[in-house]
Formats: sequence, structure tokens, C-alpha cells
Amino acid sequence: MKNGTILRKSRLAAAALALILGPGAAQAAQGQAAPPPADRPVPVTLRPAIDRPSTVFEGWGTALAWFAHVTGGWPEAERTRLADLFYGPQGLGWTIARYNIGGGNAADTPPYMKVGRAVPGFWRKPAGMTGKDWWRADDPAMWDWGQDANQRWWLDAITARVKQPIFEAFSNSPPWFMTVSGRVSGAEKGTDDNLRPGQEAAFATYLVRVTDELQRRHHLTFRTLSPVNEPNTNYWFAANTQEGAHWSPARQAQMIDSTAAALKAKRLSTVIAAPDETASHLFVQDWAAYPPATRAAIGQLNVHSYGTVHQTAVRDIARASGIKMWMSENDTPLSGDPEDLSGMATPLAFAEHVVGDLKRLEPAAWVFWQAVEDLSTRKGEKGSNWGIVKADLMGAADQPHAIHVTGKYWAMAQFSRYIRPGDRLVPVDDMDTVGALSPDGRRLVLVHVNPGLSPRPLSVAMPGRWQRRMIVTDAVHKSVDIAGDIAPPQSVVTLILTR
Repeated sequence: MKNGTILRKSRLAAAALALILGPGAAQAAQGQAAPPPADRPVPVTLRPAIDRPSTVFEGWGTALAWFAHVTGGWPEAERTRLADLFYGPQGLGWTIARYNIGGGNAADTPPYMKVGRAVPGFWRKPAGMTGKDWWRADDPAMWDWGQDANQRWWLDAITARVKQPIFEAFSNSPPWFMTVSGRVSGAEKGTDDNLRPGQEAAFATYLVRVTDELQRRHHLTFRTLSPVNEPNTNYWFAANTQEGAHWSPARQAQMIDSTAAALKAKRLSTVIAAPDETASHLFVQDWAAYPPATRAAIGQLNVHSYGTVHQTAVRDIARASGIKMWMSENDTPLSGDPEDLSGMATPLAFAEHVVGDLKRLEPAAWVFWQAVEDLSTRKGEKGSNWGIVKADLMGAADQPHAIHVTGKYWAMAQFSRYIRPGDRLVPVDDMDTVGALSPDGRRLVLVHVNPGLSPRPLSVAMPGRWQRRMIVTDAVHKSVDIAGDIAPPQSVVTLILTR
């Protein structure tokens, strides 16, 4: 055809009409009430700029804290199923994992963290020691390498499933004895730095030694180490229920410099990822305050996408500095959407967010926050839709655990099964569509989100002959092949074009 995969308008209209009338007509013939008719079709033409590919994409993944700290201790069949769901070839095909190096509260601190969030540290406090100044990194008696067995199970499980996994180590807080408040959840005030002055080198030594030891014990490589997390925020205070620490931009720079020195002294190939800021506008503030030497010490730029203002500014920082950039954390349940294991409201919002991140940030990776979240409708609460799999994380470790695969899992599958490591992101003129081109240029993936009530007949303006395949997730279909070229209402559609 002259216009490649552009479909004839008559064919689109006929197919759209069949899509609209089919279910209703069938129900009417059977004497059932027909559903309200869908809105009229809205044809959309997609124009991918395959002549202007951008970022080489490295893959998808998740942070392992906190769910791995719980599920790594579950019965073998259950934790194996979870690992297969995320990292198996028949699952989401993820290739990236972020391992959380815990800080760890003092042993005599009354429990106050929510389920899974008390990630233990690798230090050991000898008997008789008091205060905060007893720890010595060069004393083997002050390290405990038996800690965090559950999260570490996941390191081995991922290595067994992924041919070339990418591991990143990250920290939410220093150990309690390096903090001002004596707690790993933050300073008394969320706007105060919680690392004690002068403890940068000690904390960097702790992080680098753990990184090195886990590499040897689990036969893997941590490509990056992120020493601070969502640092320039007011989220982290002593009464909080998870690990976290505030870092002013000046203290961030000191910590990055100290970590770079510790990595060099240990002769590790691991490089620093920073600043793992919660949103792009805060990332820009942090970066603007870093001295040139600190910027030069960073091997990967990490940003979260809980806020989307100034995302193209972060993209430009990565381009101008020549440093690889990840979208290293996000989960986007629709605000106010009650827990719904199969509904499409949150999956559509989530998919729209992923498309926006890939288009504005053009990151080399997109990493989920918590792949497994706790069931959230206890005590009459409406709950929420965090996570892509739901389970009872409060249940006894040795008892059976129901695993609920949500609609958001299938929305993620529309991206991660088909946009693969080595593909290059390509611009697409439609705001609801993201594209990726294979290294040989013979396979183009387009993921399109249709959040509305109108079917969208999709045509692709591409020269040459391309074969097409369409995969759909909506209220009925869970990432399955569907004949035709129409994105149903309230659906996520993946088009695979090959030549």
C-alpha cells in the first residue's frame, strides 16, 4: 500500500460499528437489556518518528523494599510464583531490581514501622556498648552478614531468571547510631537533616562495604549505588512508619562525594546514582546546588515521577551532562479509587502516567516502586490500589497466602513484555502513545492508552509494508491478542509492527 499500514476509512468505520453494535445486538436478540451505546468512534493516526530514535532503553523493574523483606520468607511455591510473575519469561519480563540496604533501628526500639518496612541493617552492636559512637567498620565483630535473608532471596531468584540483570543498591536512611534522632525514620522535624554532622565517611563506608559483601555472597554486580532517597522533602520525620532521611542539597553533595571516595578506595566498579528525588522540580533544585566535582562523581541520574512538573528539564540535564538517567521509582494508583483487583480506573491512570514519563523524561529505564502491596480493605476501609499484585503481607510467613494479580499488572504487561532492553524510544505525535524501535529497525512497538468512551480506530503513518499485531488490556481482556485495529474504550493497546 502507498501509505503502509494506514487503513481505509471505510474499513475502520465498519469495524468500529461492529465493535459498538455487536454486544448490544447480541443481548437484544436474547431478550436482555442492551448496555448504553458507546460514543462514536474517534479515529487516531499515529506518526512515529523512526528516523529520530532517542534513548536506548534498558528495561523495567521494581524496588525490592519492602515487599521482598516479607515475601522472600514465604513458602517456596508462593515466592517462586511471585518471582515468575515479575521476572519470568512468561511474566512481565523485568530485568532491573533495586535492593534496599537497610539502616536498622536499635534493638530496644519499640516496633512502630508498618509491615515489611523495618529493613534490618548489617551492623552488630557488641554487648556493653552504649551511646552512638561505638561502631567501627574495620572490626569484623561489628558486622552481621546473616541479616535480611528474605530480601536477599530475591537477588538469587532474579539472577536465576534474567540473563543480564541490572542491580542497583539504594539507601533510605543511615543506621540509627549515625542519626541525630536515633531513629531511621527521620529527624524530629521533616525539614531537618538526620545524618549526624561528620558521619558522611562512616555512612559511605557502611554502604560500600555492604554492596561489596553482597556482590561476593550472591555472585552478582551492583551497577549503581544510590546513597540518598527523596532527600529534599519534608516526608521523613522520627514518628514516620518507614525509613527515610532528609538531606539538604549541600549535605547531599557531601554524601555523594564521600560515597565516591569509598567506592574508589574499595576499587569497585559500582558507580553512584543520585539524587533519587521524588519529583523533577526538586531534582532540578538539587542538581543546581551541586558543585562541579559532585556532578562529576555521579554515574547515573535517578528521578522519581510522583510529580511531573519540569520533567523535560531533567531530560535536558541528562543530555547536557551526558549521564544516563532512570525513572527509578513510581506507582500511580488513581487518587480516591477504592481497592479494586480487576477494575480499569487505576490501570488506565497508571498507563497514562507511564506514557507521559517515557515521552517527557525519555529515561533509560522505568522502575516500579512496590510490586506487591498489602490488601488494604481491613476494618471497613475502602483501601487503595498501590502495587500490581495484592496479598496479605500481615499473614504468618509459613501459612498460605492468596496472591491477587490486579488490572494494573496487565497494564504494565502492555509495556514491559514488548518494549525490551536495547530498543530505542522514538517520538510519536499522539500524546497517548509511546513508541520504541528495535536495534535492527525492523520491529516497532507502539503502546496507546485510550481512557475515554469512544473506540479509537488506529492507523499508523509509516512508509513501506509492515505486518501488525495488536494486544489489548481492558475490562474483558488481559493482555491478549485481538484481531483488528481498534483500541476499545478504556483500554491499553500495544501495536507491534514488523517488516
